[in-house]
Amino acid sequence: MEPSAVSTSPMEYSDLDVEIDDDDDDGEYEDAQTYHDIDDDDEMDDDEEGEEVDADAVDDDDDDEYDDEDSEDEVERRLGAAIRLRILNDGILEDGASIHIVSLPEGIRYQYHIESTRQDEAVIERSEEGVELMKGGDFGAEELGSFPQRANNRKSLPLATRLLQREIGTYRGERARIGSQLLAQSVIPSTKADFVMRHNSNVYSGQFSTDGNFFYSCSQDFKVRMYDTSNPYNWEHYKTARYEGGRWTITDATLSPDNKMLAYSSITPVVYVSNTQPGAEGTWAMDFCASRRQTRSIIERDFGIWSIRFSGDGRELVAGASDCNLYIYDIETQTTVLKLTGHKDEVNAVCFADVDSPHILYSGSDDTTLKVWDRRSMGSGREAGVFAGHMEGLTYIDSKGDGRYVLSNGKDQTMKLWDIRKMMEPSAFDNLRHQNYQCGFDYRMQQYPRRRGGRRHPQDCSVVTYSGHKVLRTLIRCHFSPPVSSGSRYVYTGSADGQVWIYNLDATTKAVIDVQGAVSSAYGFQRHGGGCVRDASWHPNAGVIAATSWKGMNHDGGNISLHSFNGGGMSDKEVVQLNASEDSSYYSGWAYY
Repeated sequence: MEPSAVSTSPMEYSDLDVEIDDDDDDGEYEDAQTYHDIDDDDEMDDDEEGEEVDADAVDDDDDDEYDDEDSEDEVERRLGAAIRLRILNDGILEDGASIHIVSLPEGIRYQYHIESTRQDEAVIERSEEGVELMKGGDFGAEELGSFPQRANNRKSLPLATRLLQREIGTYRGERARIGSQLLAQSVIPSTKADFVMRHNSNVYSGQFSTDGNFFYSCSQDFKVRMYDTSNPYNWEHYKTARYEGGRWTITDATLSPDNKMLAYSSITPVVYVSNTQPGAEGTWAMDFCASRRQTRSIIERDFGIWSIRFSGDGRELVAGASDCNLYIYDIETQTTVLKLTGHKDEVNAVCFADVDSPHILYSGSDDTTLKVWDRRSMGSGREAGVFAGHMEGLTYIDSKGDGRYVLSNGKDQTMKLWDIRKMMEPSAFDNLRHQNYQCGFDYRMQQYPRRRGGRRHPQDCSVVTYSGHKVLRTLIRCHFSPPVSSGSRYVYTGSADGQVWIYNLDATTKAVIDVQGAVSSAYGFQRHGGGCVRDASWHPNAGVIAATSWKGMNHDGGNISLHSFNGGGMSDKEVVQLNASEDSSYYSGWAYY
């Protein structure tokens, strides 16, 4: 679908409770994770920009008690004004939001509903560079260019016609290949879920294997669950691997090129590797602090790993760490062979440029840069090139696997496509007049401040910029769509608004999958604004997307939902409770089919 001139992303809203204790003069509200007090003197704290609550909006009595003659409506109005100003001051919502407070019968208890009606000011324009990429052949097929006889008929063929042409062999050779690409490009997964699987802990990531035969998910309970997806519409759990001694969560996982080994990390220097084959035992630890000299003093142990990737030959692992460095680990010798320094902040994402080569790798950091490293020319110990353009830290990067294109997600609420041929030389980057464009917001709890006039980084060397999704609350992930099941036509990303956003290469929106809506429907609830899709995976051979999401603002569990082209086959009334034991089930709770 073509976007309107102004982005019309769904409204954000959440239900929060406020309890007033009769024995305490302070009111408290909850903003998903943090509690804040409304001060006794009805003023904001001195260290919070010195802003004061409007005297007309709240009661200014010295004893901070509401007058006995005040009506219940007046109490609600004053409490609402104080809460509203505090929320706005903390940056959780922007001005223009409405707050409704309703008195509940259980006593002095108030529930307020926050609804943001903000619309992004930035106008979404079709990228001319993206249009050229769509015509170039590296990202799917362009129908008008492939079939000139339809130049006067811009309406694409119906899917049924494409299927019929393929079955009866209307075209041969190159035309048949292009026809298959056009068919794959038209099969876009939809919102309605085929099934939803519930986890009792947050699911941080999940991906299909490169052959599509299995899917793995990483959860905050330090378990990696593996599912047989040889039938992509009917999954079967077959194995669970664990991370012993992890911190907070499993941060990342990666498959070896042959899909036989799975490495997964946490906020520690240790990476675990498990065999993915059914019935095969064996899990071992790789300590990234172990160097060739076998002396732990060379590498400090006080760091955690945010991202890991296998090299194209399967012999090495690269890790991005919280100490601002990259580490290259040799699997055969079980030692760290190289430590790359160059970033000024934590390295949140790493990947190799070419699926068949271990030489070129990328790294994305909270210092807002994406850097390119060449293992063949590390004499200077510096990066080979730099991409500048994000105005906040990067959360994830993904390589197309062709050694040329790389995709990044940033906390500036944009996703960017880069071409390695446009990278900046390190010396040229060093000579730039550097300016800190970061605004200092906490992406985990606050909304990103609007930038007037669509401000852009002056040294932005990206090819295409995508916006509309929300990169908040966690390190949201983005990906290229696979070549077989989508013709490599799209890029897609999770989003803190509970959706998966699928973009055309020209920066227009192709589709939005409402994961939170599908999950809420499965549970029999109305959709609420607390969901967050952290990761999504497009099946390499079928038109389905598996989304890993969190249920709500309280982080009280996660879900894996499958979204297919045909709209899904799930009925809200078909609810099956599975055995919750570890031996026979891959999660605890309910399954919806």
